[in-house]
Amino acid sequence: MHNMAIPAATAAMAAREQGKFWEFHDLIFAEVDLRALTNEKLEDMAKKLGLDLEKFKKDIEDPATVEKVRNDFEEARRIGVNATPTIYVNGRRLKKENSLENIQELIDKALKDLNIFKDN
Repeated sequence: MHNMAIPAATAAMAAREQGKFWEFHDLIFAEVDLRALTNEKLEDMAKKLGLDLEKFKKDIEDPATVEKVRNDFEEARRIGVNATPTIYVNGRRLKKENSLENIQELIDKALKDLNIFKDN
């Protein structure tokens, strides 16, 4: 977790209110060094996406948004998530590199556990 994790998540939720969550998400993760992220850079990202800045700033301060983000972070800490992305499939955490092959292996294990392809 970096010092801007909560402000970045809150800003992404504010962007969601204008239908731009994924676009905002992509801009955040295009940032070379997330530790160098600032509130000014987050606002610049909102401008770049053409968001209504007044609404964006209001939504960042909205107590419901702040509470949602804080609750998500607390749950993440409780279950041991300490990085983004962290991938779970049916409650099983991917502990290897987030490669397509490793994700597929985790999905295959989950499907096998479900026995949905069981021979009759």
